[in-house]
Amino acid sequence: MPDHPFPLERTTLGSCTLVGAGPGDPELLTLKALRAIEAATVLLVDDLVSEDIVALAAPDARVIRVGKRGGCRSTPQAFIERLMVAEVRAGEAVVRLKGGDPFIFGRGGEEVEALRAAGIEPAVVNGITAGLAAPTALGVPLTHRAHAQGVLLVTGHAQPGGQGIDWALLAATARQAHLTLVIYMGMRSARQIQDGLLAGGLAAGTPVAVVQHATLAHQRHVATTLDALHATIEREGLASPSVIVVGDVVRGLQSLAPASPTMQRTGSDR
Repeated sequence: MPDHPFPLERTTLGSCTLVGAGPGDPELLTLKALRAIEAATVLLVDDLVSEDIVALAAPDARVIRVGKRGGCRSTPQAFIERLMVAEVRAGEAVVRLKGGDPFIFGRGGEEVEALRAAGIEPAVVNGITAGLAAPTALGVPLTHRAHAQGVLLVTGHAQPGGQGIDWALLAATARQAHLTLVIYMGMRSARQIQDGLLAGGLAAGTPVAVVQHATLAHQRHVATTLDALHATIEREGLASPSVIVVGDVVRGLQSLAPASPTMQRTGSDR
C-alpha cells in the first residue's frame, strides 16, 4: 500500500476550524466565527481577510499569512494543508481564516479532505460570501419574483489546463430559467465572459453591476450593460477582488444608465 500522505503518529491533538470571515466588514461575522477566532492559538489567514478581523484574535495567538491571490505570488495549497496538520498535531487550536465562505470558492473542501486523510475531523463555520454581500451592499437582491427565479454562483477563473465555463451555454440557461449570474474571479476574463454570454443569447442591454472590495470603506461599484462590461472595467480601472452580477435584478440599482455607465465609491454611503 502507498504511504499515507501524513504520518499517523501523533501526540495530543489540537483542533482545526475553517472559519468564513465574510467579505471584510467585521460586523458581518457570525457569533460562532467570532468565538472561534478569539479562542485560536494559531490562525492561518488568507489575503482577503481584513485586518480589522485579524485584530480580533487573542494577543498571544500566532498569525501566519498564507495568502492566495490570482495573478500574484501565492502560498502553495499543499503547504497550507501540511501546516494545518502539523499545528493540530502540535496541540494548537488552529483557525483557518478565509475570506467569504470556506465552501464557496474557498478551497475548503480540499482542506477538509486533507485533514480527514490525516485523521483530523475539522469544524466549519460559514461566512457571508462576497456573491451575496456585494449586491446587498448596493441594495440589489439576487432573486426577485418579477425578475429572477434563482441564482447561479460561478467562477470566471478556469483551472490551469481546464476547459472553464461554457459561457454561451450558461447564458442560454440563465435566459430560459430567469436566473441571476454571480461571477467570482472574473475580472481577467471579462472580455471572454461578455462575448460568451452575448453569444448565448443574453441581450446586449442586460444590466450588470461590478462591485470591488464589497462592504469595506473603499468599496466601489459600476453599473453598466453586458455589451459594455469589459470596456467599463478597463476604463474605470476595476480589479480583483470584485464580483460581477448579471441579470434583471440589477435594474433596481438607481445609478444604472445603459447609455452611460456610472462609477460610484459607495463605502462612504453606508
